[in-house]
Amino acid sequence: MSTLKPVVDCGAVESARRAGFNMAQTFRYAIDNELADRNSAANLGSALPSVEIKHRAAITDIKEIGGLLRAMESYQGSLVTKYALRLAPLVLVRPIELRSAEWAEIDLDKALWTIPTEKMKMRESHIVPLAKQAVEILKELQPVTGKGRYVFPSVHNLKRAMSNNAVLSALHRMGYSKDKMSGHGFRAMDRTVLDEVLHVRPDYIEHQ
Repeated sequence: MSTLKPVVDCGAVESARRAGFNMAQTFRYAIDNELADRNSAANLGSALPSVEIKHRAAITDIKEIGGLLRAMESYQGSLVTKYALRLAPLVLVRPIELRSAEWAEIDLDKALWTIPTEKMKMRESHIVPLAKQAVEILKELQPVTGKGRYVFPSVHNLKRAMSNNAVLSALHRMGYSKDKMSGHGFRAMDRTVLDEVLHVRPDYIEHQ
């Protein structure tokens, strides 16, 4: 708690809770390897203030998700925006990380996207494994934007990343209001399907 209290005092409650989770994981590893007898961090969560959850508009019903994916495939707007829409459900990253993706960060041969430290909210680099569908999307887009810095450049300035309103505007054009679906909503959509439908372990989902 003496380690986490300064983090909480700075207002970074979510970061403190994540750090507490990592502490508990470390103790569990130590117990499994007979380096510790008990998990001293097991009850840290109850001692920390709760995080104020701000729900983002998201579609989580399976049938509605199918309709959304079909709408994205037939989207007639900007080609770059269409590819950003198609990639979003496959990578579980924040909208700012998606739209600022750079070709130098992506290794299509290894199917890995390494987001550098300075772009991450937690200030730690993050490796995103790319499903074969994600690799196919990026290979299709590479001849269009691959000579520039950004995977999804701005329509008005190729040297800048896509606008943060591009995906939201595209969703609106497809008939999805900001109260129905948002750029952040793809993460909530993925979490719900992975947890409630595919029954993936919650800590695996959170780590991704």
